[in-house]
Amino acid sequence: MNADYPVPGSAEQACRLDLLESQLGALFEVSSVLSRSLDLRQTLSEVLGVLHERGRLQHGMVSLLSEDRGELLIRALHTDDPHATDRIAYQPGEGVIGSILSRNRPWIVPRIGDEPRFLDRLSLYDPDLPFIGVPIRLGEGGAIGVFAAQPPVADGLLEERARFLEMVANLIGQAVRLARSVEAEQQALREERDKLRREVKGTHGFDSIIGHTDTMRLVFDQVRQVAKWNTTVLIRGESGTGKELIANAIHYNSPRARAAFVKLNCAALPDNLLESELFGHEKGAFTGAISQRKGRFEQADGGTLFLDEIGEITPAFQAKLLRVLQEGEFERVGGGRTLKVDVRVIAATNRDLEAEVRAGEFREDLYYRLNVMPIRMPALRERIEDIPDLARFLVEKVSRMQGRELSITDSALRILMRHDWPGNVRELENCMERAAVMSEQGVIDRAVIELTGLNVAALASEPLPATPAKISTIDFNDPDIDERERVIAALEEAGWVQAKAARLLNMTPRQIAYRIQTLNIKMRQF
Repeated sequence: MNADYPVPGSAEQACRLDLLESQLGALFEVSSVLSRSLDLRQTLSEVLGVLHERGRLQHGMVSLLSEDRGELLIRALHTDDPHATDRIAYQPGEGVIGSILSRNRPWIVPRIGDEPRFLDRLSLYDPDLPFIGVPIRLGEGGAIGVFAAQPPVADGLLEERARFLEMVANLIGQAVRLARSVEAEQQALREERDKLRREVKGTHGFDSIIGHTDTMRLVFDQVRQVAKWNTTVLIRGESGTGKELIANAIHYNSPRARAAFVKLNCAALPDNLLESELFGHEKGAFTGAISQRKGRFEQADGGTLFLDEIGEITPAFQAKLLRVLQEGEFERVGGGRTLKVDVRVIAATNRDLEAEVRAGEFREDLYYRLNVMPIRMPALRERIEDIPDLARFLVEKVSRMQGRELSITDSALRILMRHDWPGNVRELENCMERAAVMSEQGVIDRAVIELTGLNVAALASEPLPATPAKISTIDFNDPDIDERERVIAALEEAGWVQAKAARLLNMTPRQIAYRIQTLNIKMRQF
């Protein structure tokens, strides 16, 4: 007779096979439940439900060691009382549950009412029935929790039930490992996200915009006020004045800072591509549209859309843009479904929109829709006093790019302040980068500035602004200051008259002439 089948009349063997069959079915369902979700608490509750219904184990309990508090906390319990686990915890070594954790091995109690160490804090278990608890381990390490349950009957199969609990505890241990690993990764991602948000906000905040003049303080005040609301903003100003920096500051200091900030240069695309880029398109809408694509308005839903060079769009496209600005809805190219979005629009232009409205080249209704909150960025020639701070900031930026120490002298700053900078901050940035390239020693002085293409000799005779801000005042007799800088500063102060400069430096005309020659200072020719 095959030994795999019970001997007829062997009731114990039949019970064992019946229990094994139910445990195999329960084990399959447990593994399915554990692979279904990463919500550990919900998953463990479902596992205990399966064991109650299929595994012939009632009042299952899973308690895990708290890494913060160092005690066992109940994470799941199969009971009808939803508050049964509130404020219940076990110290390692305390009672049966704490002892299982400390000893790191299973504990079978034939009759739980006879065990003096059983604390019965849950008032859930039948004192006349057995109780089985096994440790939950992560690999070969120590116990991280306890899995316990009570068989519904007192029979001779407690060892078999304990082995089954150990198998389930191993599966639970793997689920805990995975859940903790995912939680650790999510926490790391959250911390990285928050760090990047802080860095982005710092990069695009007010500290990244250099300016101390009255005109720039007015801009900052306007940005602080308008950032609080969803008002449409139109940033005006010449090319290179920093309109995009202002748009960044508005978004990253607004309630929408956590949402997307999407940018588009309207001058870079023709109308047909601009429509697809802003509104998106459906698959097959035109040649090359091999799949559906979201436009910039959809990408910016809940956030901010920055439309640079808005004055460059054609009148035909202006009507399409007006609708989405007014109603917040549009259709993708090739689609018929109306999409609604919540987008804050910030536009920028260097053109005279009022003149274009009068000439009929820009829609008047679109102009008023965009010009809700205008902010004017002053040209650099209107805030010459900011040039020293701007130049130093840009030199530090180039220094980080080149990976070396760079500095700029006061004499170089005085020359920069005499230039009118038609290209504004962008021209100044290019000048500083060229100067850094031409500076072998890492010091940007008058001679290096001349190598960038600026006419230093012509600029030297131009007067400084009435308020020569942020340039250190030179004590002409201070021996600690670079001699070349002292001589140049004195010459500039004296209008390049050597005799006057000599008196400022307590020198004779002959001495200063010698210094000019040996220090290779190019004199301004009048």
